[in-house]
Order: sequence, then C-alpha cells, then structure tokens
Amino acid sequence: MNEHRTPEEQRALDEQYMALALEEAWAAAAAGEVPIGAVVVYEPIDRGTRRPLAAPRVIARAHNRRETDRDPAGHAEFIALKEAARVLDAWRLTDCTVYVTLEPCIMCAGLMHQARVSRCVYGAPDQKAGALGTLYNIHADERLNHQFEAVGGMREGECVALLRDFFRSRRKKPTANLE
Repeated sequence: MNEHRTPEEQRALDEQYMALALEEAWAAAAAGEVPIGAVVVYEPIDRGTRRPLAAPRVIARAHNRRETDRDPAGHAEFIALKEAARVLDAWRLTDCTVYVTLEPCIMCAGLMHQARVSRCVYGAPDQKAGALGTLYNIHADERLNHQFEAVGGMREGECVALLRDFFRSRRKKPTANLE
C-alpha cells in the first residue's frame, strides 16, 4: 500500500482496478476460457521519500488464454506480467501492483516474486491452488529474497459469482425431450 494514501483512498483505488480485472475475466468467459482477469498498475515511487513520482497507470491487462493458445502458462497474471515487462522494458516490476480476480497459483505467485512486484490484490481465494495465503504464502516466505504485499477479498463476491456461474453453465447437461 502507498503509505501516503489513507486506507480508504487505497481501497477505492484497489476497487477501481479490480473492476478492470473483472472486465478481463468477462472477456475470458466470452471466449470460453476460465474467467480470470488481471491488470498491472505501475506507480513509480521515490526510494528516498517513498512518495509517488507519478499517478498510477495501467500498463497491462490480460485474461486467461490457456484453451485458446493451448498454453499451460496462459494464465491471466502471467500474460499481464510479461506485457508489463515489455512496456517498462525491464524485468523488475518493483513499482507494480497486480490485480487478479482469483488468488494466484504457485506458478504465477513465483513469477510475481521473480519480477519483484510490490503488491498483489486478488478477489476470490483459491482453495485448490492459492499461493498467496490459502495453501502457500509465497509472498511472505522469508526464505526467498523478495517479499511483497498480498491483499485478498477485493470484490470477492463478484469474482466468486463469475467463476461459479461459469462452471455451472459448463456442467449443465442437456435435458432429454420427454414429449
């Protein structure tokens, strides 16, 4: 969190950017992909004063593309982080926050660690693969050379509902015509 914002101001910003991640999740669902969306926001910080040097801005948006691209790494966060690195022309994404509708898996949390992100804000917890608090704590593991802030539950109800409805619609079987 930016220490020069009130918690209320930070939450309002987080909700705004999570809304963009939800838009990406809807795009994924429309494409027949698991509805997960991600957004990367860049806010350069002065290392001495810890004050922002510029307003935060979205530098990457993505949604799941595993089925479309037949790519096991086609997760929304993974794609968005690669795009953010391209935009900034740097592999270190130190002044970036990742917003994602589902708690990142080990692969994506590991990439966030490797990219040195500052924060990750996610919507729904992932009981099967969550690596930022549910099953693992990659972001806070002191054995690793980088830790980052993880905030869960942002617009959780909307994120959970989108995933639940997507999977319910996929599991519905056609009913036989008994007439």
